[in-house]
Amino acid sequence: MPARCLEKLPPFSILLFSLLAGLLFSSAVAADDSVFVGKPVMLQDHGAGEGPVWHPQLGLLTSGEGNINRRDLAGKTSVFRADAGSNGLLFDRQGRLLICDNKRRRVERIEADGSLNVLTDSYEGSRFNQPNDLTIDSKNRIYFTDPQYGDRSGMEMLDDQGCKVEGVYRIDPDGSVTRIITHEVDRPNGLIVTSDDRFLYVADNNNELGGARKLWRFNLNADGTPDLETQTLIHDWGTTRGPDGMKLDQQGRLYVAAGLNKSRPPAQTADGPTAGIYVFSPEGKQIDFLAIPRDETTNCAFGGDDGKTLFVTAGGTLWSVRTAVDGYQLFSGQ
Repeated sequence: MPARCLEKLPPFSILLFSLLAGLLFSSAVAADDSVFVGKPVMLQDHGAGEGPVWHPQLGLLTSGEGNINRRDLAGKTSVFRADAGSNGLLFDRQGRLLICDNKRRRVERIEADGSLNVLTDSYEGSRFNQPNDLTIDSKNRIYFTDPQYGDRSGMEMLDDQGCKVEGVYRIDPDGSVTRIITHEVDRPNGLIVTSDDRFLYVADNNNELGGARKLWRFNLNADGTPDLETQTLIHDWGTTRGPDGMKLDQQGRLYVAAGLNKSRPPAQTADGPTAGIYVFSPEGKQIDFLAIPRDETTNCAFGGDDGKTLFVTAGGTLWSVRTAVDGYQLFSGQ
């Protein structure tokens, strides 16, 4: 599938895309029960590679082209922070912007006065790989993933046996850092803690040949550690591109960005288009799928005046679609 916006595709291509998506995801719910209202619309053709996050006054921030970019409430775009080197972004409950800076290999926070605070850049004396995404629980503990994509020669994270580690970490309010997942996940990418702190979801997205492309769920203990014995497979994307960023709505449903529309053999293949937003019930059952006609679907975020707009980043482009239920967000702006 060529990387072009849907409205510019020939009618036959649009029909073929829709039919293939429907065949692949025939288990999705009926239209009248869909979590989506309408079809996705492309808002931007560049500048939105990852990390979408909504702020009620600023609008939407995204990571793209090395910067943190802003799309304001009127739809005007600008560079919010140049040379940020960012991937995952998140506003905490105080409205401070948390940043996974995979260029400088650290997690940062922009404070209320605009100053930059490095929350962590190493663990037990070793620098992180590429901090990728982050989430916050009800006790304001920050969880983040630390995969390594591309060149692995500079990796410093090793376990006691000298094996390379792509882990998941927790930053407590006192600043202490704990590794909570070491090898249970192949290459952790997106993650999220449910609003009741009951579960931790982790996207396992190793895009190398034979790598895992799975969504895992762990029971989360009161101390902020996952119960590793409860590791449960929610979905396996097989040989297509695996899960990336994810968000929750107010009913506890999980929206996961994943998939490809064009194969990248031999490591990533797709029998027909698989790129889009996969929706899972609180019980872990896939209940809907929204096809995005652009490679590759990387992340999503709720926003808009009523919280019922889902913004989707895909191959540098930005899309939006209306949802029936508003999203769960930490910062309300009040």
